[in-house]
Amino acid sequence: MRLFELVWSYLRIGIANEMQYRVNFFLQLLQSLVALATGLIGLWLVFSRTTSLAGWSQPELLAVMGVHILMGGVIQAGIQPNMLRLLEEIQDGSLDFALMKPVDGQIIASIREFRFWQLTDVLVGLIVLAIAVSQMGKQISSWQVFAFITALLLGGIMIYSFWLMLSATAFWLTRIGELVNLFQGLYAAGRWPVTIYPNWLRLGLTFLVPVAFAVTVPAQALTNRLTPLTLLGALGLAVGLLVLARIVWRLGMRSYSGASA
Repeated sequence: MRLFELVWSYLRIGIANEMQYRVNFFLQLLQSLVALATGLIGLWLVFSRTTSLAGWSQPELLAVMGVHILMGGVIQAGIQPNMLRLLEEIQDGSLDFALMKPVDGQIIASIREFRFWQLTDVLVGLIVLAIAVSQMGKQISSWQVFAFITALLLGGIMIYSFWLMLSATAFWLTRIGELVNLFQGLYAAGRWPVTIYPNWLRLGLTFLVPVAFAVTVPAQALTNRLTPLTLLGALGLAVGLLVLARIVWRLGMRSYSGASA
């Protein structure tokens, strides 16, 4: 209960801070619509030449795009801001202020920042998904809904774990900005199903940077491509990455010397 109260407190503070700059909502909405328009143009160009791409129809690829936008909103709202702040505080030694609080340092470092207006992408993603499902013209079963929600949650856990490990490398390295830019470039590749890429890139987007589990797998659930075995594998990988991220965090804590050292 204390953890939920802490999360809720930081969430309210984040929303209050964002509400001071309400014009940012319209700027974020414009940015989301421009990104959506760019994606739709790309989709139109592909299907002006063919009727399917690696077995994916146009409505199914629209679903992939919807998941990509939705998950991107989650990342930009809660995961990336906290991890970038963590990275900066490790480098300048100000992480001490978070570590002195009577709560686990990893938890504090993971919930302090919340960009409320980034949830515009979540809303746009849900609208795109609703349109894609209606265009597919198929009845969505309860299993598909369950698998979709579960895959989204597991994908979010994997992205969080990856980001935490990426930021924690600042305990040992000094130039991390390039790695952050690399993630953003690789996540952009998730706009399309990973099955269309060469094997080497598909493996990288699945196990090195878990874009496949964050975007393609939830889309597979909606398009009735996801098997229980794949979902079970996603669960195992999510737990494994979460444990690995915790280990990296604890090792980093042993190497950390802040401003008070």
